[in-house]
Order: sequence, then C-alpha cells, then structure tokens
Amino acid sequence: MLRFDTLSKTYADGTQALAEISVRVGTGEILALLGGSGCGKTTLLRLIAGLDQASAGRIVLEGEEIREPRADVGVIFQEPRLFPWLSVADNVAFGLAHLGAFAREGLVANALVRVGLGGYEKRWPRELSGGQQQRVAIARALVTRPKLLLMDEPFSALDATSRTSLHGHLLSLWEESRPTVVMVTHDVEEAVTLADRILVMQPRPGRIFDEIDNPLARPRDPLSPAFEALKREALRSLGASLRKEAPNQHKAAETAGMWW
Repeated sequence: MLRFDTLSKTYADGTQALAEISVRVGTGEILALLGGSGCGKTTLLRLIAGLDQASAGRIVLEGEEIREPRADVGVIFQEPRLFPWLSVADNVAFGLAHLGAFAREGLVANALVRVGLGGYEKRWPRELSGGQQQRVAIARALVTRPKLLLMDEPFSALDATSRTSLHGHLLSLWEESRPTVVMVTHDVEEAVTLADRILVMQPRPGRIFDEIDNPLARPRDPLSPAFEALKREALRSLGASLRKEAPNQHKAAETAGMWW
C-alpha cells in the first residue's frame, strides 16, 4: 500500500504547491491525478519518486518512508528519455544488469512483444517514431516489475490513435505483475480509460477536491453509456475545481436538480 500523510510542499519563494494531502492507494490500484495547471500534480509525483522533499507530512510505501529515489519505483516521463547510444533492447534492459544474459534477453523480448515492438531489439531510438519510443519507455519501466509506477502525462504529446494503442499496451504489461500506479493526466477520457480511481485536484494550493471511483470492468468501451456517465462526472468535477467551488458543492447541486 502507498499512502500520503498530511503531505504539504512550500517552495523557497513561499509558493505553496500542496496542502495537507492524505490519500491511501491500494496495492495494484491505478490512481489518476486529474486537474488544471498549477494544482501540484507533478510536484506530488516528484515527491513520491523521491526527487524532492515534502515540507510537511510523509509518503510511505509498504511500511517504508520514501525519502529518495528507489529501485522498486519506476517512472515514465512525458518524453521517452531513451539513451540514444543504446539499442532498443539495451534501453529496455537498462535496469536488469543484475540478471544473467539469458534471463535478461527473455524478459526484454517478452516486454517488447507486449508493446508491439517484437523484432525491434537491434533498432536505435532515432529509427523509431515518437509513439514507438514511448512504447520502449513503457517496456523499460515495467520490465523490472516495480512495486510502484509513476506516470507524468506520458501520452500527452501523441496523436489520439497512438495514445489509444499505448493505453492497451500499458494495461497488457501492467496485468503481468499489477504494480500500484499513480498517473498524472489532463485528459479526462484517459483517466476513465485507465484508472480505478480518479482524484480531482484543486489549485493554489494543490489539494484533493473530489474522488471518483471507477467500477467499470476492463477493457472499457469509450462509447458505452456507463463510460460516458463517468466521463461527464469527471468533467463536471474538474470544472467545479477550477471555479474553486467548495468540495462536493457541484454534486449537491446535481442532486437538488433531480427534484425538478
């Protein structure tokens, strides 16, 4: 289990990025952080990754406090960040140096097949499209079977077709070991497609505005009425957070409206 206990972050210039965030994330859960710019989503992800320190509160993963980067925490960034001097296979195998060559090659080959890049082992990053490079980044992050995977809008720069394809590849790899996932996104449809739970954040300072459970079975049909209903709920919550309404005020208004 991952948990944040009254987590706050204030920068040296006095900017309060996060205020008293307390959340529990179940083992194997995919949690989406949804919100507008300036609500502290990426700051929170950096704290979880151990790349920055909280001003108050703490982050605990399976009983151990996170204070620095850990080998069992994987990160997928907005850009693929591949090593251009390494082949596709060597990029994916970067975190597997402790294994023998045979085991390493088997894991890498399987990971690349699962992201639709079987046979690309000897290619160079420069020979791949942007979507293919991000597939390699996904395979690299998940081939080590981390306990926790952090994703900072890794699909935001891709076209809709590539993004949809990568959602499927990500879930395919996730199914193998089911790590806990915390993902940052601005895309409501992406959040509903991937997440078990959506936390809508409110800016200045960043804090939890709303929590939306997603009970839909995978794979999820974006054209189904249930998917559309969840998407509308998330959109309404996101809009209310940006208007700085009180938490759950928009839900009360919707409930009241049902009487008319």
